[in-house]
Amino acid sequence: MKKFNEINNEFELTDELDDPNRLVSTQEFRNESDFDNSLRPKFLNEYIGQEKIKENLSVFINASKIRGETLDHILLYGPPGLGKTTLAMIIAKEMGVGIKITSGPAISHAGDLSSILTNLNSGDVFFLDEIHRIPRTAEEILYPAMEDFTIDIVMGKGQMANAIHLPLEKFTLVGATTRAGQLGAPIRDRFGVILRLEMYKPEELEQIVMRSSNILNIKITHESALEIASRSRGTPRIANRLLKRVRDFAQVENIDEINPEITRHALERLEVDKLGLDSNDRRILEAIVKFYNGGPVGLETLAAAIGEETVTIEDVYEPYLLQIGFLARTPRGRMATKLAYSYLNIKFENKLEQMKINLESF
Repeated sequence: MKKFNEINNEFELTDELDDPNRLVSTQEFRNESDFDNSLRPKFLNEYIGQEKIKENLSVFINASKIRGETLDHILLYGPPGLGKTTLAMIIAKEMGVGIKITSGPAISHAGDLSSILTNLNSGDVFFLDEIHRIPRTAEEILYPAMEDFTIDIVMGKGQMANAIHLPLEKFTLVGATTRAGQLGAPIRDRFGVILRLEMYKPEELEQIVMRSSNILNIKITHESALEIASRSRGTPRIANRLLKRVRDFAQVENIDEINPEITRHALERLEVDKLGLDSNDRRILEAIVKFYNGGPVGLETLAAAIGEETVTIEDVYEPYLLQIGFLARTPRGRMATKLAYSYLNIKFENKLEQMKINLESF
């Protein structure tokens, strides 16, 4: 799938796994770029949450500016939707330099990356999203580019081949990934700063919702903002998306200020419950509990039971269910936990204890 990058005026290849109608998806929808860009903070003091990261980045940026040097390469990792792209833009803004943005899937061969690197100006920020997905040949070009600010380009083929050693302007690579474990050690070790973004607390998300509502000229009570925040899975992207949908319900009902009543009504209509689970999440839990007695059940079997692809379950649905303790991965498959049973209002039977009783009965 192609996605248009407005900053570089080019198309990028992406592979969005999520249903574009799924409100609690952490992936960015194709029609959300303008909306998100209007809400992105421009400077560190406007950025809400991630306090330790902000404090450390402020030190690194100020120190680099005092020395008149280029900022060290930075790796940002963590779940999607937490603000990695926003932080990269803030870094460029704070340093007073330009920024070039692309993603790993958009780079099909080494030549694509070489073209970008040779067109960077001194001090520019090069933001490479989903860096773990760049081709191996392109990754090898990054090694000398990051370390020595040079690249080697081979011109011609066979006996006529000639290697050209090109110096690059000093730049800052800001890499972002949702899967830091898939990055090889050679490239990971070349980042001078490695930062992990954490999930947001409801109180922080409430501030984000209030800030977004002010920018969008939406009147909303603090209680309503907290209600939206508590159902946003700790992710600002989801909080802003839910704010938009609640606004739609309020406008149709001719309500000037979003209040708790219309907020709960809207979120119930959207099937997003108080834990941020939607109908797809509940369908997975119910399948494991009701069809397979709580598990363990294999991933392929579960996918067939609910009519989803295995990769969609593993990458889209499972992470949040694992985070809140509703799902457990075992060598034999997925199992629903006691918390999941409680959530579904179904009596929990401890299988380990039941097995022990059965063994003792012999």
